[in-house]
Amino acid sequence: MFSCSEKEKPVKNQEQKKAVTILIQPFQDIKSENLEKVVVGIKKVYPNVKVLEAIAFPENTYYKERNRYRADSIIKFLSSKTKDGFVTIGLTSKDISATRGKIKDFGIMGLGYRPGKACVASMFRLNKENTDEQFYKIAIHELGHTQGLPHCPEKMCFMRDAEGKNPTNEETDFCKKCKTFLINKNWKFSSI
Repeated sequence: MFSCSEKEKPVKNQEQKKAVTILIQPFQDIKSENLEKVVVGIKKVYPNVKVLEAIAFPENTYYKERNRYRADSIIKFLSSKTKDGFVTIGLTSKDISATRGKIKDFGIMGLGYRPGKACVASMFRLNKENTDEQFYKIAIHELGHTQGLPHCPEKMCFMRDAEGKNPTNEETDFCKKCKTFLINKNWKFSSI
């Protein structure tokens, strides 16, 4: 259900980079309590965060045939508004989708390009009993892609490929390799 794509550009090496500011862009459908829990989680590992005012979805992102929003169109919109030195994550409770192989409209939980200036995460497909924890894990996964992280083979890592499912309850943290990569991008962790 994650659907993450690589851009044509190769991933840059892990030399120390200037810290970026993560802009959290809620869409108007997201509840403030869900937003706050994701913000708190992100700030624990990346304190340089700014929450923007909620906005409506751009009209061109709506896919009427399936009553969904196209994640690639959302990212294109957010990227166009994101200046150098920033990364934007859009947060929504609406259903989002992307093309996956021969499937034109595959429902997903999040989408992020590697590397990229924007990504999007949705609560729509999450389990009801621990939605906020899962939502945070989807958001941090997509932000990891924007920093250049690929999917990880470690089952407990936040960067695990969902492979069309929702494995977030099995994920506990970034693995040592992914954490080291993010530390080199100025992410803050208590220890590795």
